[in-house]
Amino acid sequence: MNHYIVMQGHTYQEEKEAEIIWSPQKDKGGNTPHSWRRMEEVSSGDRIFHYVKGKIVAISIALSDCEEGKKPASLTTYDQWEEQGFLVKLQYHELEQPLTIKDYFNELKVLLPVKYSAFQQDGDGNQGYLYPCNEELAIKLLDIISDMNIYQVDDEQLEFAIGTVLRTERNTLIPVITETEAEAKRKIRIGQEKFKAALLPLWNHQCALCGIELPALLRASHSKPWRESSNEERLDPYNGVLLCCNHDALYDQGYITFDGTGLIHISERIPAANYGMYNIHQKMKVLRYEENKQYFRWHRKNIFR
Repeated sequence: MNHYIVMQGHTYQEEKEAEIIWSPQKDKGGNTPHSWRRMEEVSSGDRIFHYVKGKIVAISIALSDCEEGKKPASLTTYDQWEEQGFLVKLQYHELEQPLTIKDYFNELKVLLPVKYSAFQQDGDGNQGYLYPCNEELAIKLLDIISDMNIYQVDDEQLEFAIGTVLRTERNTLIPVITETEAEAKRKIRIGQEKFKAALLPLWNHQCALCGIELPALLRASHSKPWRESSNEERLDPYNGVLLCCNHDALYDQGYITFDGTGLIHISERIPAANYGMYNIHQKMKVLRYEENKQYFRWHRKNIFR
C-alpha cells in the first residue's frame, strides 16, 4: 500500500461524483509533468488524501490500478485538455472535519520530502496534481484526522456510533484510518528490521564511530532518509551507517556527516569545547564502502546543518 496527495481544487466535486481521479497524459507542449505521470504508479488498495483549497477534505481507497482512459464527459473542468488521460477508480470517504494544513504545518513540514513535496515551505499547496506521501507523513496526517473526526465526540454521539458502525461517514472512516495507519506502521517496521539486518555485517556489528557493540544501543541510520528514498534505496544497506544511539541522533539531525573518504564533518552548531560531551572529534573516520559515497553526498547536501 502506497500513499498519495492529490491537489484537486475546483475539480474535486466532479471527480468525487464520478468516483475517480483523472489527469491528462500530455500538456500543451507535449510533455508529461511528474505529477501526471505519477498516476501510473497508483495500484488497487493505495490510499489518497484529497487536498482542496488549503484543506485535506477526504481520504479515498483506490479500487483499481491506474488505467489509460478517455476523459469522462462529466469532467467539464478539464475541457482545455486532450481527451486521453490517466484514470483511477476510487472509493471516497469525506471528512466531517477537514484538516487545514497550515494549522498543523509545524508538525508536518519536518516530514515533507525535499523533492516532490505537495506543500511549499509556507504551507501552501504546490502546483501539480498527484504527489507522493511517505508513510511517516501519512501517519501524522491520519493521527490529526483521527483526533478531529473520530475521538472528539460527546457521550451521546459515541453511544450512537457504537450501535451504528459503518452506517455514517464518521464510522466508515474509522476502519479506513485504522487499517491505513496500521499498514503504514507495519511497512516502516518491517523495512527498518530488514535494513538493520543488512547493515550489521557491513559494520562488524558495532558503531562505526565509537565501536559500541551492545545490540540494544545500535541503530541503522539512513543517510538518505526513509521519506526521501525510493523503495530500493530504503533497503539498500549502503544507504546507511550502523551507529550507537548518541551518534545516530547526531547523524539523523544533521549535526555530523561524512565525506567521500569517510571523514567526519561536525556542524558549527556544536561548539568545539563540547565535542567531548558527544564523544566526537574532527579526526574520526568510518571505514566506508564505495557504494556509501553517493548517499553520504546526499546527506551532506540536504541534512547536514
